[in-house]
Amino acid sequence: MAGKGDNSKKTMIDALNKTLADHFALYMKTKSFHWHLKGPRFRDLHLLFDEQATAIYGITDAMAERVRKQDGDTLTSIGAIARLTSIKDQDLTDLTTDKMIKELHTDNSKLVEDFKDLKDKAEAAGDNATSALVDEWQDEAERRVWFLSQEMR
Repeated sequence: MAGKGDNSKKTMIDALNKTLADHFALYMKTKSFHWHLKGPRFRDLHLLFDEQATAIYGITDAMAERVRKQDGDTLTSIGAIARLTSIKDQDLTDLTTDKMIKELHTDNSKLVEDFKDLKDKAEAAGDNATSALVDEWQDEAERRVWFLSQEMR
């Protein structure tokens, strides 16, 4: 069946690749913040940021393989990530811990919203497997948002 089905599948693959690019970009930002932390909350935040970076990176392979299972092409380079991501770079190494937390909270909250959109696209494409995975990935992102929100109090 050509037409709508093919378009919805391509739309879903594009959304998966964008989400994958966002995860690579957020992984790098989270690791950078982990490496550049200073101050009295260093140990706790150092561990939290490392845990979150590991979780973010941990789902990248499943996302890329989902694209390939749908006969799509996925990311090939840092340039491809840079073209697709909506996560803004942060090259400053002297941010306060509060600014780091707020920025990571904002970025992870954006991922939650992106997962909601991706789920809609997976369902429109009739891809139940991707839809189910998105539920898990969204839950993980919501957990990161929750942990970061507790640090902002």
